Amino acid sequence: MLKKLIRKNDKAISIYLNERVENAQKEQLPDHIAIIMDGNGRWAKKRALPRVAGHHEGMQTVRKITRFANEVGIKTLTLYAFSTENWKRPKIEVEFLMRLPEEFLNSYLPELMEQNIQVRMMGNIELLPEHTKKAVTKAMEQTAENNGLILNFALNYGSRDEIVQAVKKIALDIQEGNMEINDITENNINSYLMTKDLSEPDLLIRTSGEVRLSNFMLWQLAYTEFWFTDTLWPDFDQECLIEAIETFQKRNRRYGGIKEEETN
Repeated sequence: MLKKLIRKNDKAISIYLNERVENAQKEQLPDHIAIIMDGNGRWAKKRALPRVAGHHEGMQTVRKITRFANEVGIKTLTLYAFSTENWKRPKIEVEFLMRLPEEFLNSYLPELMEQNIQVRMMGNIELLPEHTKKAVTKAMEQTAENNGLILNFALNYGSRDEIVQAVKKIALDIQEGNMEINDITENNINSYLMTKDLSEPDLLIRTSGEVRLSNFMLWQLAYTEFWFTDTLWPDFDQECLIEAIETFQKRNRRYGGIKEEETN
């Protein structure tokens, strides 16, 4: 009897979630969602498990949320997977984290192809271990022709480093006579960033209750809507994502100006 009741509840939850998705799709969806995936270690600690168990569970959440975001109609999903500061973590944890992209992408690649998802990466790929670099490069190459959701991993990424590298490239172009100082504009700077081929995020989500950006897309998030949740990343599910989208749709995005109705 209990199993039957659980199955009925699961079906009711699924119907309820589908209704919320359909309603959300009637409104303006965020084109680009960026997520700071936080709380894997705390999730594991709560269960008396090693931190790496939390990271492994978080990888399953990536798969689930990517699939759901694609179904909802999100065009770009950027996931903060490993920052330039994360190298400071214990060696055994860093080594495990560097194995996760290989495990995830190799096992998930057929599904990514089936769902028409394109894999991209931003960050310093050259400093990654060879096996990590190989797995990421393979996934990007094999999904390059897909034109569905863009799954963009921020891996060995830091926004300050990104901006420094952009400034160096601009300075070099000026030095070599390819541009002048007066040519530097916001759009011009955008073209030197790692996200030059992507739209800026409409919605930023951070899990685990932390309320900070942690060196993530500092330039790109200037007019992004933020949504914070206490939910730890391994527990983040489809209902959490649709709640974030619903909240986004209630926001009044003015980009520094005012809406026409506010002038009346």
